[in-house]
Amino acid sequence: MSNRRAVAGTFAALLMPTSLLMVTATTTADAANTSTRTSAVQAKAKSKAKLVAMPQIVQQGRTPASASSAKAALTATVKPAKAGRPVALQVQKGSSWKTVSKTQLTSKGLAQFGAPISKSGKALNYRVTAASFKGASAVTSKPVSTARWLTASFTDDFTGSSLSPSWTHRGVNYEPSSLRECSRGDSRAVAVSGGTVKISVIKDPTRTAEKCVAKKDGKSTGKFAYRLNGHIGTQGNVSLKYGFAAARIKMHKLRGQHGGFWMQPATTVPGSFSPKSIGAEIDVIEYFGDQHPEGGLTSFIYSKTSSGKDVKTGSWIKDSTSFLKNRKDGWSKNYHVFSVEWTPSVYIFRIDGKETWRTKVGVSGQEQYPILSLLSSDYEISQMKGGDAKLPQTMNVDWVRLWQA
Repeated sequence: MSNRRAVAGTFAALLMPTSLLMVTATTTADAANTSTRTSAVQAKAKSKAKLVAMPQIVQQGRTPASASSAKAALTATVKPAKAGRPVALQVQKGSSWKTVSKTQLTSKGLAQFGAPISKSGKALNYRVTAASFKGASAVTSKPVSTARWLTASFTDDFTGSSLSPSWTHRGVNYEPSSLRECSRGDSRAVAVSGGTVKISVIKDPTRTAEKCVAKKDGKSTGKFAYRLNGHIGTQGNVSLKYGFAAARIKMHKLRGQHGGFWMQPATTVPGSFSPKSIGAEIDVIEYFGDQHPEGGLTSFIYSKTSSGKDVKTGSWIKDSTSFLKNRKDGWSKNYHVFSVEWTPSVYIFRIDGKETWRTKVGVSGQEQYPILSLLSSDYEISQMKGGDAKLPQTMNVDWVRLWQA
């Protein structure tokens, strides 16, 4: 019976129309070609890796530390971007390479590291390697040197017991137009000790017999003690045009005031409102207190259009806790390095070397000078739990550094 079926099958095949046989043959060939094309595409999907070295802007920690001991920031971009892909940072030692740090690629294809900028005063060469991962081929970046950032153009470690001549006090008058009718800058709210400058908000000892009516949107929010703010800058002494500006800061704790590391134009060119001519206000970081519902951290740029219209660019830093080291970390618990990279076309903001935000709006073309402040603006004074009894509030700054590009 089985033999008859086999013969019948063979005979049926012989009688099958030629067109059907051709279709079957063509389909088989297409499948083979498709397989070949897929393999070719996969072979072409090679990985690419690029490493960028930046200055010493990585130094999270509990206590003051030397600016020269901070780590350089290194950011690798690996394509294709496959989240979770292992990436290793290597340093050159003679003719060989040694792995010094490992991490995983983010969904954006980034891997970020902190590593020494030099050894025995000499620059180091770094590269990154990524093993083959989920169809992506292994890749090694070209080496980069840290030599460009070995020397900062300005450093203040705040040693001693007083400010260096580079700094002067700002905003020394009560200014209702600046929303500070209840506070002003004063040297008594600034102290240097233990390798840090302490920028504070304190009660004004000369106006203890009276209270100030704080207002928000023109309406009273209560009566409070007049305040003195720590507010210093390097206007006329130290400035920067393009490069990096960074400060290592442990923020104040309570709402009711906001700490800031920011920059204003040191020079302007008349005849235009363009930021290239008149500069901009660069708010590298502002902090509004531990319990702020938006996380407390902001970065902003204040500039003008060519017609003179004010432009405010920036926002609250999203998911700010993701930039903390761990659950025990906090902006008022430990020091963190807040920085801005400023080029002729873009600002890039970072915390301990990790990018938080970037913008091409309002890019200054003028020299800018750094400012440190803890300001109690009228609109926020009422937000401090415990009121005047919780003063002073203090922001500690370990160091400030500038690197000219």
